[in-house]
Amino acid sequence: MIFNHSGIMTFTLMGIPGLESQHVWLSIPFSSMFLAILIGNGTILFLVIMEPTLHTPMYLLLALLMVADLISTIAIVPKLLGLFWFNNGDMDARLCLTQMFFIHGASVVRSALLVAMAFDRFVAVCEPLRYNAIFSHSLVAHLGLMALAKGVILVLPMPLLLQRLTFCRTTIPHTYCDHMAVVKMACSNTRANSIYGLFVILLVIGLDLLLIGFSYTLILQAVVRLNSRDATCKALDTCSAHLFVILITYAPALFSSIAHRVIAHSTPPHAHILLANLYLLLPSTLNPIIYGIKTKEIRDKVAKRLCRWHLPVIVLQPSE
Repeated sequence: MIFNHSGIMTFTLMGIPGLESQHVWLSIPFSSMFLAILIGNGTILFLVIMEPTLHTPMYLLLALLMVADLISTIAIVPKLLGLFWFNNGDMDARLCLTQMFFIHGASVVRSALLVAMAFDRFVAVCEPLRYNAIFSHSLVAHLGLMALAKGVILVLPMPLLLQRLTFCRTTIPHTYCDHMAVVKMACSNTRANSIYGLFVILLVIGLDLLLIGFSYTLILQAVVRLNSRDATCKALDTCSAHLFVILITYAPALFSSIAHRVIAHSTPPHAHILLANLYLLLPSTLNPIIYGIKTKEIRDKVAKRLCRWHLPVIVLQPSE
């Protein structure tokens, strides 16, 4: 079967191989995560848009991160729940490639935004007096456009390269149209697809983590030079939320990538699929919670809105 044949080609998502009988039960945590992502990310995005005091570079970058998380989630979960609830795994090839583009593109954009946020924290800690001069709204707009361009430029070749392949199988053992999962369905030469996929992983995870690590090395050097303990604690506290987000974003992705290549034959297929879903959805679920707990401005704005709507308020204080 040739992908660009005049006839309509349909892929079928299998779901989680080996756990098909548990799909209904598995839909409970996934639907709960979906609801939490919509509420959490939507709330922070709403606050940043509606509250003029949050129109600062840090919160504008955070709002862009929330948008990337929402796009990635909406591209994955509705089809996943349709598969779990109604056993509807059929997906037109064009729709499959579109889903692939948005999922992987949003992941690249998210990573690029985390680099921009690391730069923001570097300027805030190392050049606090020049922060407003360096980190203007114009710079935030340029960083956002660069992140978007990076996602489009790096991910667009993936579906384009797939269109030249001949496919012998159309049943994908996955819950979404992952690039390598679709590549494995082909019976023609996929060397270029595999090399390009690995190139994107190394460029995104490798280079972005290197830039983030370099930023935090400079931040740590600046913090060590501070004479005041209070100033040191304050400087570290400004970076804590971002560090937590980096950990939950890259750690599952790195582990999934290593497991897929190193111990693929010794782990069951469903473990790989669950982990692939986890590293995409877990950051989107936890990011608003982390920023909501660790950022006083967001906690205060949420409490203010709830009080205005006469709703009960539970104030979460970060641990000292």
